Amino acid sequence: MAGLPQFEDTPAVAKYDLIVLGSGAGGLTAAVTAASRGLSVVLLEKSEWFGGASAISGGAIWIPGTDHAAASQLDTSLDGARDYLRAVIGECLRPALVDAYLTRGAEALRFLEKETELAFRVRAFSPDYHPELPHSSVGGRALEVVEYDGRKLGPRFAQLRAPPSGMLLFGGMMVNRVDIQHFLDARRSLRSLLHCLRLLARYAQDRVAYPRGTRLTTGNSLVARLLVSAIHQGVDLRAGARVAALVLKNGAVVGVELEGGEQLTSKAVVLATGGYAASALAANDRPRTGEPHWSMSPDANSGDGLALGMAAGGRPGTDLISNFFWAPVSVLHRSNGAVEKFPHLVTDRAKPGVIAINAAGRRFVNEADSYHRFVAAIYADTETNLPCHLVCDAAALKTYGIGLARPGPFNHSKLIKSGYLLEAQSLRELARQMGVGPEGFVQTVERYNRDARDACDTQFGKGSTNYNISMGDPNHRPNACLAPLMKRPFYAVRLYTGDLGTACGLLTDAKARVLRDDSSIVDGLYAVGNDMNSIMEGTYPGPGITLGPAITFGYVAGDHIASRASDEAALGAPRKGNCT
Repeated sequence: MAGLPQFEDTPAVAKYDLIVLGSGAGGLTAAVTAASRGLSVVLLEKSEWFGGASAISGGAIWIPGTDHAAASQLDTSLDGARDYLRAVIGECLRPALVDAYLTRGAEALRFLEKETELAFRVRAFSPDYHPELPHSSVGGRALEVVEYDGRKLGPRFAQLRAPPSGMLLFGGMMVNRVDIQHFLDARRSLRSLLHCLRLLARYAQDRVAYPRGTRLTTGNSLVARLLVSAIHQGVDLRAGARVAALVLKNGAVVGVELEGGEQLTSKAVVLATGGYAASALAANDRPRTGEPHWSMSPDANSGDGLALGMAAGGRPGTDLISNFFWAPVSVLHRSNGAVEKFPHLVTDRAKPGVIAINAAGRRFVNEADSYHRFVAAIYADTETNLPCHLVCDAAALKTYGIGLARPGPFNHSKLIKSGYLLEAQSLRELARQMGVGPEGFVQTVERYNRDARDACDTQFGKGSTNYNISMGDPNHRPNACLAPLMKRPFYAVRLYTGDLGTACGLLTDAKARVLRDDSSIVDGLYAVGNDMNSIMEGTYPGPGITLGPAITFGYVAGDHIASRASDEAALGAPRKGNCT
């Protein structure tokens, strides 16, 4: 067995056992896993904030067969999960990587919850995104991170990437799916009202001393928990650290060179820079529509890991079903020139009284299907389906909101003035504002309204699957996703194609080691997160299928690097060697 990458002792060069590039879930998991096993670790983040896209994500992870699912007597079948992934991915499925993911996912979670601050709870009812396929599950595979007190980060709290303002309430309060439902139910449930009052009291207290709320949820909680763990384990955390090149010796990666010339040496390097969705290269890998496309990836996710890996001999994946994880996005252009993007994931599309309209003034999709499938439906016929609008009536807007337009008593005049939110007293006038034919639009709404009254969407089946129901309003009967558009005024928000990140990344083996064109291993180089070619091959089987693999293979990489170092120490080999 070969050892870890060899390097010469050079006093001017800082030495670590592991260098991690990027501070999302995958990179932080690799760092804390290796550090907990006694390795010296430095984590380099290019931007001034830690967390990457993980920090602004929903924070869910899709990992079948966990102890959480078993304790709640939910679906734990790995064979069922494997068969479901095979049904979704098809011939593109890579068995070795999927098997590694399924067999080690629960192990990774068990280790991390024991050794770090990470804590998850299983979602009892969280259906997979393709409920029509065999072996899909309604609960047990998806978990969500538990809320966290950001004050535990101390001064590092200011370096935690904050979610976009449109995803926060009252200018800085974070909420998760459970909180959102409580706010929707606050006027009809004392329990929900008390829950909301507690959140508001905590938020008011926070704003005395902090620029935003310190009760962290979703992806912010996940990253904060990992950051605190990294701090406790002595990981050297560096923000604003830009890597110019990987350092190679005899074909093996033995460190990095930073911009400015500083060199760091190591036994291994983990690439976890978040993919390339924010780069100019991304436009070449998306369908061309003539319409703007908006990525939710931070600007720092510009393909550094992919470029570094390829320069070292690694190769990217090809022929993915999709190179991106899609999501519809609406955009507010503020008067000061700022742009605010809002991803339409869970808060509006599936709700009763909300429909999507294409350029012909017609519905074209089951609005309650997953965000990835929604955009895939747009791409199926972009000439007809773009531009696209999300439409609702006054009742739905007041109850659920639409995009950046909040539900309840919020004043939407600024959104209307900006052109983000269209408002009209009649369907024909709304059609004119959207730029669609009024006759077809009115006929579409009339048909939808008839179906809504009958609680059965005869066109697209909105509200007919367990997944649809989970995204709808559980208190709305008889169909959680259907209600007629009746109450004036009527509203619309323009939607664009968007993405949550890239699926295409560096090809790896089941230990997350980067592969060359001939399938040999680039010694000392690992890739996780969106720098690793997605094992889902550009499909989106369920909630958390980016973070689940990122955490699993981050753990796998950290564990493998630490095990090789341990084996060499036990054998009396040099501490620094060539890792294969």
